[in-house]
Amino acid sequence: MVQLSGQSVLVTGAGGFIGSHLVEHLVAQGCRVRALVRYNSGGSWGWLEQSPPAVRDSIEVMVGDIRDPHHLERVVEGCQVIFHLAALIAIPYSYHAPDSFVQTNVTGTLNLLQAARRAGVARVVHTSTSEVYGTAQTVPIGEDHPLQAQSPYAASKIGADQMALSFHRSFGLPVSVARPFNAYGPRQSARAVIPTIITQIAGGARRVRLGSLHPTRDFTYVGDLAAGFAAVAASDQTVGRVVNLGSGFEIAIGELAELIAAVMGTSVELEQDQQRVRPAGSEVERLWADNRLARELTGWQPSHGGIEGLTRGLERTVQWLQDPANLGRYKPQLYNI
Repeated sequence: MVQLSGQSVLVTGAGGFIGSHLVEHLVAQGCRVRALVRYNSGGSWGWLEQSPPAVRDSIEVMVGDIRDPHHLERVVEGCQVIFHLAALIAIPYSYHAPDSFVQTNVTGTLNLLQAARRAGVARVVHTSTSEVYGTAQTVPIGEDHPLQAQSPYAASKIGADQMALSFHRSFGLPVSVARPFNAYGPRQSARAVIPTIITQIAGGARRVRLGSLHPTRDFTYVGDLAAGFAAVAASDQTVGRVVNLGSGFEIAIGELAELIAAVMGTSVELEQDQQRVRPAGSEVERLWADNRLARELTGWQPSHGGIEGLTRGLERTVQWLQDPANLGRYKPQLYNI
């Protein structure tokens, strides 16, 4: 078992949605956190800018790009545990720029694994995605479900996952693969469905434009995911394995939109916007997590399970997004690929 408290840990993709929440969780657990954010000319730390001052003051922020293997050598140096979250994740964008997804998700992961191997780290937690399963053949989806790439994004993540596992099998690198299902919560980007729905309603729309309404998803609150990542890192039993992190509850997108409207005290009409609909063979029709392995190996379980838990998580997300300072960051009138 890895004792996280007091350890020097690296979080790649730390300025992102899940990454920023994970950094806060690790700081609260007593970790010494190094946060890697992608270089930008404005010096922005991404969503870490919104973290409490005590968190920002306690972390070491480094800027860079996981596509640069030489820089990663310096980033990894001195860290015992690595949480690898840096990735390109927007599925529609992967139809337009698949090369970028291979370079960042596959080659970037290879670069990090090489650096981690040379540094002799105690644990690498690599981030996967439920999209690698494609449309469920059996439910709930266990870790042994076949992998089906239905988008260039999913293909790049399968490649990255297999690269990570191969480094465990080939070189003994202590790698665990955390496979989160659909994350949601404060700070999520506008390309995701829950912020898309909330921001349209908060902006006054009563006709909400979405893609396909019938697919189901397992929405997992970001705070639960942060705790899940830490639990995977702490457990020796997860080494060399894939572990699902999901709520264990599925809901159709159309039903989700109606639930969000109810949480926001209104009713809406749903309109299918063709530019938001995935290509026919690319739509993942059903995702529903079997999270038993995570519970057995780590003791983790989501605190926002079932319809009641989803409702609580949505209430917190709505509250955050309705703050004018946060809502102003979004452009609900535009479709973000």
